[in-house]
Amino acid sequence: MLLKNAQFPDGTGADLLMENGRIAAIGPDLPAPRDAGVFDCTGLTVAPGFIDLHSHADLQVLENRREKLLQGVTTEVVGNCGFSPYPCGEHADQVREFANGIFCGDAHWLYRSARDYLAAGTRSDYSVQSLVGHGTLRIALFGNRQDALTEAELDRMNGELEDSLSAGAAGFSTGLMYAPGSAAPVEELIRLCRTVARHGRLYATHMRSYSYGLIEAVREQIEIARRSGCRLQISHLQAVGRANWDKQRQALDLIEAARKQDVDVEFDIYPYTAGSTVLTQLLPQWTLDGGTRGLLALLRNDLDRRRIAEETVSAVPQRWSDIYISALCSHANQHLVGKNLAQIAALRGVEPVDVVLDLLVEENADANMICFNQSEENLRELLSHPLCSVISDGFYVKGRPHPRLHGTFPRLLGEISRNRRWMSLEEAVHKITAKPAARLGWKDRGVLEAGAIADVTVFDARAVGSPADYDHPEQPPTGIRAVFREGRRLL
Repeated sequence: MLLKNAQFPDGTGADLLMENGRIAAIGPDLPAPRDAGVFDCTGLTVAPGFIDLHSHADLQVLENRREKLLQGVTTEVVGNCGFSPYPCGEHADQVREFANGIFCGDAHWLYRSARDYLAAGTRSDYSVQSLVGHGTLRIALFGNRQDALTEAELDRMNGELEDSLSAGAAGFSTGLMYAPGSAAPVEELIRLCRTVARHGRLYATHMRSYSYGLIEAVREQIEIARRSGCRLQISHLQAVGRANWDKQRQALDLIEAARKQDVDVEFDIYPYTAGSTVLTQLLPQWTLDGGTRGLLALLRNDLDRRRIAEETVSAVPQRWSDIYISALCSHANQHLVGKNLAQIAALRGVEPVDVVLDLLVEENADANMICFNQSEENLRELLSHPLCSVISDGFYVKGRPHPRLHGTFPRLLGEISRNRRWMSLEEAVHKITAKPAARLGWKDRGVLEAGAIADVTVFDARAVGSPADYDHPEQPPTGIRAVFREGRRLL
């Protein structure tokens, strides 16, 4: 395939020839080989295929769902926040219960090893790259426990991580606000991260706190990276809740200072002020020690429920009006999707925290939320920072998803770069191509140069954008004209 009259994000132009899955040549007036297709890119921008460094479409990439392809994404990095669909080990049912709220899959998915999952990934239209999830790994071996592991158990866990990395996993992730990661001591994480460092892979972390404990959480992760020697990626960095917005600059100062001390740390964020996760994230994580069955038993006991309510109210950094229900399983409660907790509390005549606890009981703990977490000013500071990669953090729900699932990358190129001018087009493309590729240690992906993998996205810089919003999040993007993966046109 020959791309004629391409304009690159830096403003230069040339033709680009793709052969045998690689970029064969870039230059002016390249001749088209016999039988080559020709795509006229006059007026269009040609970029490397976009890399989503932080995705939760672990199951959907295997189904070739097109939401990311329509945005120009060619590589999905899954297994984030401590959730991966492997290994399932001796506690497969508990692994599925732990991860299914994020994966939005059926009740029967099962991948015994990284090798099994990555083999399935080779049949996807996307390049599927996966991190090993700490929470999945721990539950697969030892069940849904939150106590400290013995030395023998740590050896076993480390051996399983070693096997996954040797099989091709791109790195390791933790979810330290989710049980059982929330109970993992720092020494456990350092030991595992030393294995990650020895393999030269990436460690990505959903830290213990992004709100009141943000600074302590950043310090902990920098210390893990310093002591283990691993390459650290702080996932979806932000200061959550108005009372914590002024902590963001201090967090960035810590990261910048660590870089000067040769700690390899960077971060990522999505181009929205709201995030999304499971509703159980609002609870103290000790309530999840017994899985869903244990949580529901606690919520049905008056004394336990009172304690949970008190701890939840004291810890939630957002206003109740900032937290919206995005997905519920039962038919009876569907009218609540799209409403915030303050509105639902008024409808039901109860306190907002009781809405949370009641819905978890009514929905068998299967519920999702969208939370407005940060300010526009803070978002701009993060997105434009030189250490930032831009991600979707997108996941599917049985309800109304966050618009980032359908709009992240066109929004970055259109609304953020072209309209708001928070960064140049070249900088925006860099944050979703070469920068995430470099974090993963790739040299032949995320760049346009002879010999690189021919993952290419063609878009109209004047028209690219996303109409998806919180009320209508499933609208497809505009301006993406073609997507090639290893030289094969997919869009």
